[in-house]
Amino acid sequence: MRELTVSQALNEALREEMLRDPHLFLIGEDIGGPGGMFKVTQGLLAEFGPQRVVDTPISELAIVGAAVGAALTGVPVVAELMYSDWITIAMDQIVNQAAKLRFMTGGQVSVPIVVRAPTGGGLGMGPQHMQSLQAWFAHIPGLKVVLPANAADAKGLLKVAIRDPNPVVFLEHKGLYNRTGPVPEGEHLAPLGKAAVLRTGGDVTLVATSFMVEHALAAADELAAEGIAVEVIDPRSLRPFDLPTVLASLSKTGRLVVVDEGHRTCGWAAEVVTAVVEKAFYDLDAPPERVTAADAPIGYARALEEEVLPSRAKVVAALRRVLGLPAPAPASAR
Repeated sequence: MRELTVSQALNEALREEMLRDPHLFLIGEDIGGPGGMFKVTQGLLAEFGPQRVVDTPISELAIVGAAVGAALTGVPVVAELMYSDWITIAMDQIVNQAAKLRFMTGGQVSVPIVVRAPTGGGLGMGPQHMQSLQAWFAHIPGLKVVLPANAADAKGLLKVAIRDPNPVVFLEHKGLYNRTGPVPEGEHLAPLGKAAVLRTGGDVTLVATSFMVEHALAAADELAAEGIAVEVIDPRSLRPFDLPTVLASLSKTGRLVVVDEGHRTCGWAAEVVTAVVEKAFYDLDAPPERVTAADAPIGYARALEEEVLPSRAKVVAALRRVLGLPAPAPASAR
């Protein structure tokens, strides 16, 4: 099977959907000639023209507002924001308008909009460029929230999100854009609300989102050398969330660790733990563990960044705690 970067997979998804639906258009800052901050829209302006690849001024409110207005007329649209941190400027349009309008009209209108944005830390870009805000949007009824972790899912999930009549917040981790992976030729779709079991095991369930999947798989490899079988689950979408797959895994393992790059307090990892405790308390053989960003801004300095963000070593430590094993020897944080 061919290998693509996540950026290439996203680009292919957009191109295929624009060919499939002549009404679909893209809107965002620098998505034309420059091809976007991470080159996801590269080449699309030349192929589809400025009426369908709309370059905008620096105004997240205007980008999302125009997209919501177009969607209300039945025109599907993908809005790209340069960084997910700046999605805050468009919160009214996303949370108070896009997420509410189908409900407020009794289902008479749909809002077929995908808001794409780079998310996550690890690149030394400071506290206003490296946040993971997915829990904010998972909190809002009417929004779907998607976080792909590999190239195949990036393509398949984006195509399905574009075809969905409801608003979707589609968050792409900056650390993944240049990661390569196998992507099937031709039509490839990945369902929203269906988790992927990336590794099977019977000792502990490890749920990880987006770039945290890399840490989870690396931690599982490390513990496998000690004979410990870790089951790794990527939910792929936070809303809808495939809780049954997690519960089925937990019924085998009895132990749970959740890894998410959002901050700890009121984070998505806490929601997963709560759901598990409510639905499967008596399947638990140990208290669940969370590995998250600390409740602190993410600093520019590498040492500060590593202190705040989750890492492979932190995941290994959490797995060992939930298994009742001694702490590992000191190791590099990332």
